[in-house]
Amino acid sequence: MILKEIKNIFQAELKGIYAPEETDVLFFRLTEAYFGINRIGLALQPELVLRKEEDDRLFAALHELKQHRPVQQILGSTLFYGLELKVNEHVLIPRPETEELVDWICSDYGHKSGLSVLDIGTGSGCIAIALARNLPGARVTAVDLSEAALETARENAGMHGADIRFIREDILKAHKLPEENIDIIVSNPPYVRNMEAREIKKNVLKHEPHKALFVPDDTPLVFYEKIARLASGHLAKGGSLYFEINQYLGKEMIKMIGDTGFKNSILKKDASGNDRMLKAFC
Repeated sequence: MILKEIKNIFQAELKGIYAPEETDVLFFRLTEAYFGINRIGLALQPELVLRKEEDDRLFAALHELKQHRPVQQILGSTLFYGLELKVNEHVLIPRPETEELVDWICSDYGHKSGLSVLDIGTGSGCIAIALARNLPGARVTAVDLSEAALETARENAGMHGADIRFIREDILKAHKLPEENIDIIVSNPPYVRNMEAREIKKNVLKHEPHKALFVPDDTPLVFYEKIARLASGHLAKGGSLYFEINQYLGKEMIKMIGDTGFKNSILKKDASGNDRMLKAFC
């Protein structure tokens, strides 16, 4: 079948689910991953014909897109901070905002070597692996409650030669952190309130783990407060605590951080202008 005709079918079948420009992005993401054909390649070969097995592969992906399955899960991987990482239904798909958090940490500490790093709620391992690869000689530990998530994170770490210690633990039940004198503690914990679920796209709601997304409306800072209280006794001198946060709760985060003993905090906006990151230190 002519590839351009398949592109038109994608547009027709996904109308009402994705905007036309989003559908084009998804289509070319699939064709580039499957066949090495990008937008320019199709423009140069407008009558390009695929074999039947290639047609079938695209139509199978189209069926999954119609079920709101994220394209990253269809492909089985995504790019994060220049690293190809495996993703599946057991882990959140890394977001650009989390890359900004990693970049902030690397900007602050990239000139230092041999740092101790703890990533709480590691999921796919994206933060831990990116820091292990970009902070020279860093000793990285990553914690998560989900064994399935840890299995994915271990595989991702192995793919990139990142030497990371992975620990399964429920941080809300922890009485102490697995390390002492930690230079960097970072976490992107669940922070979406249940009442905000209506703002979440269907591809996220239907296919990404709710335990990694949602918190009760009446205790939205439950993970942050627990981690902050633990961190206040485990950070090394000159160490910092970094969070990705709910954009609507910046002021509440600042107050909570102060209440848990941190003398200084910085609230930072993401590229979209939302309060998205927080750094705390003494």
